[in-house]
Amino acid sequence: MEQTWQTGWTERISYGLSDAADNLIFQMMSSYLLFFYTDIFGLPASQTAILFLVARSADLVESIIVGLIIDRTRSRYGKSRPFFLWYALPYVIFAVLTFVTPPFSANGKLAWAYITYLGLGFFYTAVNLPITSILPTLSNNEQELTLLGVIRQFFGSSVQIVVAVFTIPLVAFFGHGNRQAGFLLTIIFFSIISFLLIINTFFHVHERFTYPAISQQSLKKVWRMLKNNRPWFVISSVIFLYWLVMSIKNQTTIYYFRYVLNRQGLLPWANSFTFAALIGVVLIVKLSALYGKKRAMLTGMIIAFFGQIIMAFAVYTNNLLLLFTGIFINSTGNGMVVGLVSIMIADTIRYGISLGVQAEGLLASTDDFGVNMGLGLGGMITAGLLQFSGYTPNQVQSPLTISIIDLNYIWIPLIIYILMFVVLLFYDEGKMLKKIAQ
Repeated sequence: MEQTWQTGWTERISYGLSDAADNLIFQMMSSYLLFFYTDIFGLPASQTAILFLVARSADLVESIIVGLIIDRTRSRYGKSRPFFLWYALPYVIFAVLTFVTPPFSANGKLAWAYITYLGLGFFYTAVNLPITSILPTLSNNEQELTLLGVIRQFFGSSVQIVVAVFTIPLVAFFGHGNRQAGFLLTIIFFSIISFLLIINTFFHVHERFTYPAISQQSLKKVWRMLKNNRPWFVISSVIFLYWLVMSIKNQTTIYYFRYVLNRQGLLPWANSFTFAALIGVVLIVKLSALYGKKRAMLTGMIIAFFGQIIMAFAVYTNNLLLLFTGIFINSTGNGMVVGLVSIMIADTIRYGISLGVQAEGLLASTDDFGVNMGLGLGGMITAGLLQFSGYTPNQVQSPLTISIIDLNYIWIPLIIYILMFVVLLFYDEGKMLKKIAQ
């Protein structure tokens, strides 16, 4: 029997734009904040590494707390939807403050960095986690949930590419040679757009499928459900590994083009090839329908790994054409992986409902938990290795530093892709979907 489709295109597009809104700021944070702190703000790489570790450790706790708050929320707007309204403004305010360079002493600037970055991390969780937790409440049609997840990732990936390509040109345009002013005005520009898109999502999405009898369960029952929800543990591990590899690669890219190739002007061109992620996202609809979501994601990992191998050959032969080809192929695979994340998390939430507990907030916190832990550890690894190598901002780098940049850009990601593939093999999709159908 054919299932009914419950959402219209206005709601689908508005849902997708929520991820675009968050990524305007998130991509700035994940790709350029380390560079901003070390080369512009003036923090030593060692202090930046500790800051990233502390901030992400705090975010791990915050993800769980926000998830539990969502599960305990009762409002006329639903459980997840009101978070878009409540936290949109604080989110963009802290985004702007994070890129302010105050005229303080070294200790004062370090304190400012901690306050603003920790605050940004909390409010990012508060507006991003509901995007995942609300998905299984929008429809009970599996095909429609896949479509909604693909639309979300399409807009999210599109904005990631826009930020990756245009941030440095915008910094130059707004700053006229003053990089402090350029970064600040760029984040203000992105934040205004982000705020408007988040509010648009609040007005146009609607929670339809909640089950009051099982949505306010005790923590004991929730924990029992979690222990029996093996797919949730597996996909949580995949999310962490994915964002770990993205954090290390993205934060190293600018160092590679600036200090290894000595051609920072090519960075926007290199980042433009990541548009191939959109190809991977679009492929999800067909591949998941034919082969299932697990096999589609495994395929994406293989493609991403193959692209990374091509990038390795390019780095050690100084072949730019080969490098851009590798980035294109790698990004296609990454698009398939990240595009399936929220969809598969939604499946684990529905599986939890079949086990007698609706805890979409807590289960969806996996997404932000994995993002925060991956970004934190990735930032710590990148900054820590740079510090170990004797990295000095705005100077010709030593052979050891060049080797460390190559390690971060190529070899560590290759190892993580292999780990991701092995972990996903333990995802029992057939058993889970059978239980949901029953």
